[in-house]
Formats: sequence, C-alpha cells, structure tokens
Amino acid sequence: MKTKEIKKLVDKGEYLPLMEAFYTIQGEGHHTGTVAYFIRIGGCDVGCHWCDVKESWNPEIHPPTDIKTIINEAKKYSDTIVVTGGEPLTWDMSKLTQGLKDKGMKIHIETSGAYKMTGVWDWICLSPKKIKLPQPEIYKHADELKVIIFNKHDFKFAEDQAQKLETQALLYLQPEWSVREKMMPTIVEYVMKHPKWKISLQTHKYLRIP
Repeated sequence: MKTKEIKKLVDKGEYLPLMEAFYTIQGEGHHTGTVAYFIRIGGCDVGCHWCDVKESWNPEIHPPTDIKTIINEAKKYSDTIVVTGGEPLTWDMSKLTQGLKDKGMKIHIETSGAYKMTGVWDWICLSPKKIKLPQPEIYKHADELKVIIFNKHDFKFAEDQAQKLETQALLYLQPEWSVREKMMPTIVEYVMKHPKWKISLQTHKYLRIP
C-alpha cells in the first residue's frame, strides 16, 4: 500500500504503529504478579525525561500493523491484554479494543490521559504527568491512579490528581527507577502517614523480565 493509504488506516485505528508485543508477568500497580499480554504502541509526545522506553516516542520508526494481526497474535497467549506505549491514546483505540472484546478478552490500558479517551476498557490505569496533564474526562473512568515519584514535589502533584478523581480509584505511589533508593524511605514514610495510598514497585525490573 501507498504511504497515504496507510496513514488513512492509522488515522482510522485500523492500523497502529506497533513497537512490540509480549507475554509476561505484570510488574506494577494493582495487577502486579499476574500474567498478561502487552501490546506496546509507538508514539508519545509527553516527553518524560526519565521515561525508560524513549524508543517508543517516534511512531515513524514502528511499523504500521493491521489490528487484525495484533488481535490474532494476542489471543494465542492470554485473555488479559495490557495496551501501553508510548501513549496509546495518541491513536484511536476503538477498533482495536472492540476486536479484542469480540475475542472475549479483558483489556487494560496504561495511559497518561493526555489525549481523548477512545476504546472500551476493563481497567484504566491513569499515570498522569506534569508535562502534559490528563484530559478532564478520564478522571470519571480511572480504576487506578499511579503517580511516579521523582522528587518531594511529586507528592503534592499526586494529591492534586487524586482530588480530581470521580471514581473510587486505587491510589499508588511508585518511585522513579533511577532514584528508587533515594526516594523509597520518603515514600514509605508518606504512605504510613497517608494510608489511602499504596506503594507500587517495578517488580519486573527486579525479576529481570520484560
């Protein structure tokens, strides 16, 4: 197909810039320790300086892939699918999620919420970023709020984000990996004083799995 034709299909959500897809154990947040098939979509302009998948930012380097191919591969591995990025909501997720739903799968998303909500989700993990704040509508739907703690100022940001929620979302504070040893005692102290929060760890990095 010609480039213009492919771009139209991507804009419709019938093709998506697929960075990678893999079956693994979830390492963060509420579903830590459970199996899932991850679909990582390329494209993100939020630009967190501590992002550990910066190679996902540029969608041009990830092949536009027919969502039928993505769905057929996913069903071989697990009935729980996690769509992540990059920032997956950069793209229209409606057709991908409906296709996965038609196969009887549970679909989770990890998102900064910076773009309009599209798609049908069983679990929404909102991980907001100061650089590009979430769209207001996502606060009505989040099942889990996961805030990355890089420095002490992030605790106030976390509380501000929690106040915007219109759901009974689970609340998690997660140390940014490069400063985990420095920030962990502070996070522990904070959670003990504010027990509505829980601690999330990137356990997959400790286990050395994807």
